[in-house]
Amino acid sequence: MRYEAINPELFKLNRKNFTKQMKPNSIAVFVSNETVTRSADSAYKWRQNPDLFYLSGIDQEQTYLILFPDAPEEKYREVLFVCKTNEYIMWWEGKKHTMEEASRISGVETVLWSEQFENIFTMLMHYTENVYLNANEHDRSISMGEATEIKFARKVIGNYPLHKYERAAPIMHKLRASKSSYEVALLNRAIDITRKGFMRTLKMIKPGVWEYEIEAALTHEYLINRAAGHAYQPIVATGQNACVLHYISNEAQCKAGELVLMDCAAEYANYNADLTRTVPVSGKFTKRQKNVYNAVLRVHREARDMMKAGMVLNELNQSVGKIMEAELVKLRLLTLSAIKKQDPASPAYKKYFPHGTAHFLGLDVHDVGNRFEKLKAGAVLTCEPGIYIREENLGIRIENNILITNGKPVDLMANIPIEADEIEAIMNDK
Repeated sequence: MRYEAINPELFKLNRKNFTKQMKPNSIAVFVSNETVTRSADSAYKWRQNPDLFYLSGIDQEQTYLILFPDAPEEKYREVLFVCKTNEYIMWWEGKKHTMEEASRISGVETVLWSEQFENIFTMLMHYTENVYLNANEHDRSISMGEATEIKFARKVIGNYPLHKYERAAPIMHKLRASKSSYEVALLNRAIDITRKGFMRTLKMIKPGVWEYEIEAALTHEYLINRAAGHAYQPIVATGQNACVLHYISNEAQCKAGELVLMDCAAEYANYNADLTRTVPVSGKFTKRQKNVYNAVLRVHREARDMMKAGMVLNELNQSVGKIMEAELVKLRLLTLSAIKKQDPASPAYKKYFPHGTAHFLGLDVHDVGNRFEKLKAGAVLTCEPGIYIREENLGIRIENNILITNGKPVDLMANIPIEADEIEAIMNDK
């Protein structure tokens, strides 16, 4: 892998925490993602199932993990299965992990070949009562096809219809929502690479540069710093494009007097940063642009300071809407009379701030977590208010990643320039 070796204590701790939540006499099984064909004999870029990675650290296809804390034989309480390198694989894909390598990465002592999974799993199912199966459960997930985990679950339930079945997702979501110190360190590495990319763009943005040239510079900076690449489809949006929330074509030329919104971040060791900055193409904000920018920044800071243990994410998003409402009045975008007449289900501020302020962050950019429950220390959230004024070709979003603690929130991106004056100073210090 490109990234440096991860301390296997992370994965040992994660497995220990998961098995603590299992019912007695239960087995849990996790399966890696499949390779998806793009066309002919080419495939889409492969990424590991985040739950399997969280529990094992194995970044390879054809991987299975069994957790069976009450197994009659101790060696089967944790079993990892990895793909065996054969002559065909060696020629076309290269060497896969040896058993020894997989054990060193994961901390699992019993490692077998994937071709042995069916026999071992069948044997172990005779000694268990409950089976934990996994799925990509997320309230923002809309799947148009049958995922690997669902196909696997269907097969297991069909072969063993008399067992009792449990969802692994509720346990995984609770665990993954609070990051350990190992995970925060990996997130910080992704953030550090992201910072390098952003600082590089400040030296190259000027009238005439193309959005895709900025994307290319970011891509290069991420890759030379051992990232997998972008954590998500990068948004480099100048002028009117910045008012399209998921603009990803990145095909326009930056013009003098415009702003360019960059929602771009790196993925390192499967952990994702999520940064947004909006900067002036000509190196200096106009008075109007700076006023709107500073309004967004004030909302950003108030929202950040609200991010504490015990807070409910859904309530935070609603509270920040009221803060934004006041700023929009100051900017003469909303009137008090319009606010009095608004439909509470569709508040007036949504015209200029149509999205939420925060989401969970980690192994997925929109990571798992319950937005209706009180947050615990260790959660990492984005903080990303924005104002989008289509009639002025003006879109501004500011986003940092915030670690929730039992005290003050920790801004993991505090060393990335955010003040308008600081951004201008760097851009003009060629």
